[in-house]
Amino acid sequence: MIADMKRLSIGTALAVASLMLLPVGAQAAPWHENCTKFNNKYPHGVGRTHAHDHTSGTPVTTFKHSTRLYRIAMNANSRLDGDQDGIACEKA
Repeated sequence: MIADMKRLSIGTALAVASLMLLPVGAQAAPWHENCTKFNNKYPHGVGRTHAHDHTSGTPVTTFKHSTRLYRIAMNANSRLDGDQDGIACEKA
């Protein structure tokens, strides 16, 4: 019984240690990788709560308004908001 508990404790310790060694980027959700994957989850993009699309044409207003999701996406991949208007991967 004690030997089984030691094996379980060692196994648990190894599992926790292996999770700690993963790079931070490896834990990011796959929708952060690029705008194609991003738009599969959020078809019109995600923007800060009060963001406005900077465009010479019709601005996108149907994006998901969420400062928290925008920050998560930008921390994972800062290239998702190429025009720096506060909306990641916006499209009509």
